[in-house]
Amino acid sequence: MRKFTAFLTAALVAMATLAPSAQALDEAKLKKICEKAEQRYQKLFGKPSADEDFTIVKMYKYTFCPRHLKIKKGTKVRWVNVDKRTSHSVWFKEQGGDESDRVFSEEFVDMVLDLPPGVNPYICGPHGEKEGMRGTITLLP
Repeated sequence: MRKFTAFLTAALVAMATLAPSAQALDEAKLKKICEKAEQRYQKLFGKPSADEDFTIVKMYKYTFCPRHLKIKKGTKVRWVNVDKRTSHSVWFKEQGGDESDRVFSEEFVDMVLDLPPGVNPYICGPHGEKEGMRGTITLLP
């Protein structure tokens, strides 16, 4: 029983010390998820996301695709949920912004961002903490 208790204690300590970055997706897995997100986007909307007149961020499998984006001030960004059953949101929490409404499958939210120049992190309200659904927008001067 003592060995089991020691093992259980060690396991709990190890789990408690895992930083969110330890749960982050590795690059190969992220690439596959984003490739599937793009395929789903094309199936739903009939054209590649790059052919739109605005910047697209796809929401799929608890991931923003692309996860990191660099844009100029005044650029319109559209977050599109290409998941089948999960709703997401966009929240610039650290900047004091309001969380968007929930975006359900095939829905989207548009924003023209009024953020400070530099890196601006954002999260999915319901999935940012537990599932690590986070992204950044670098606003160029």
